[in-house]
Amino acid sequence: MLNTKNIIIGALLIVILVMAVGYSAFASQLTLNGSAEITGEWDVKITNIEAQDVSEGCDYGEPQFTNTTVTFNAKLIKPADSITYVITIKNAGTIDATLDKVTFTPDEENGSSAIIYTTTEPAQDLNAGEETTFTVTVSYDPKATKVPEIKTKTITGIIEYVQK
Repeated sequence: MLNTKNIIIGALLIVILVMAVGYSAFASQLTLNGSAEITGEWDVKITNIEAQDVSEGCDYGEPQFTNTTVTFNAKLIKPADSITYVITIKNAGTIDATLDKVTFTPDEENGSSAIIYTTTEPAQDLNAGEETTFTVTVSYDPKATKVPEIKTKTITGIIEYVQK
């Protein structure tokens, strides 16, 4: 009986040894090394503002801009005077953009009703390397019959491009 147990234990040890050798003979360790880098660049910005179609005698000021803001100060003299500002937006990045939101809000509550703002929208799609323009025209109401008490009116505009 003791001899049978020793034979069974020895046989099991041999089987385990054969399995271990077989496993190591057929096992392979695989190594994976990798890296990723983002090379795309988001760079949609204002690149220019230019006054055009300035009514005689009006002062279009010195329009200023940064990558994300534009400021102008129009001085109109008489009814029907107007100044149009052409604003250029460029996609200087490598990621295509699409227009998400455009909001132009003149201050109607605190501003003169004799000053009228009209605007156009920039292009819907702005692919990498492309540029688009939009306009803001400020006009002295041609129907005005007297100089208003309030002589100023501001406009706030938000143009938002997002990844296409």
